[in-house]
Amino acid sequence: MDAYTQYLIICPLLFLGGFVDSIAGGGGLITLPAYLLAGLPPHLALGTNKFSSAMGTTISTARLALNGFIKLRPALICIAGAFIGSSIGSRLALLISDEIFNKLLIIVLPIAAFYVMRNKGLSQDPNSYVDKTDNRTPLRIAVIAFLLGGYDGFYGPGAGTFLLLALTGWASLDVRNAAGLTKAANLTSNIAALITFILSNNVDYQLGLAGAVCNIAGAYIGAGMVLTKANKIVKPLIIVVLALLFIKIITK
Repeated sequence: MDAYTQYLIICPLLFLGGFVDSIAGGGGLITLPAYLLAGLPPHLALGTNKFSSAMGTTISTARLALNGFIKLRPALICIAGAFIGSSIGSRLALLISDEIFNKLLIIVLPIAAFYVMRNKGLSQDPNSYVDKTDNRTPLRIAVIAFLLGGYDGFYGPGAGTFLLLALTGWASLDVRNAAGLTKAANLTSNIAALITFILSNNVDYQLGLAGAVCNIAGAYIGAGMVLTKANKIVKPLIIVVLALLFIKIITK
């Protein structure tokens, strides 16, 4: 596939990924398939997706931190767990052949999509969960960050939604605090995995930079839309992109 066609695929889909992520979460269900649809091998697609997503996540995490949504002590616990987990996960991903990884995508993608779309409204209601933390909460945060950091490093799509669900469910955090920790963990796991993929020469910087710009633009526009109207198009967008990816993998 020539470079021009790759940009034609990646730029609009990365824009849509940012748009979807800002509204309901799960943008990775569009951004990673975008790089795969553009013809990048799985490992290169993973690394390039981490490159573009890390740039967007840095901006959103900084915004939450400046507004006081990220508490220092639990954030440090989350960061440590996510970094270790993602480093391990990304190294495991590199051990798997492209052929096997394509088969894993057929299994993992629909599962991740199901949970993300089913729970996409969670973060929209800050009163949905009440903070019921106790002395076991720091350990639970560490375990959650490690396990889902590992998933994010190995694969990624839906990691933010899974983190938010686990932090509000098992760790009993309220949604506002959980959202802040989710962004901190996401940024950390992205950076840890990105380091691994950079060291193994699995990042296309030109495509990743173009994707990052489009992703940030989509997130900016999506954040300003009325959620009740925008949510109606999120599910169809994800389904269409995943269907295209399945067709590509199956007919390859």
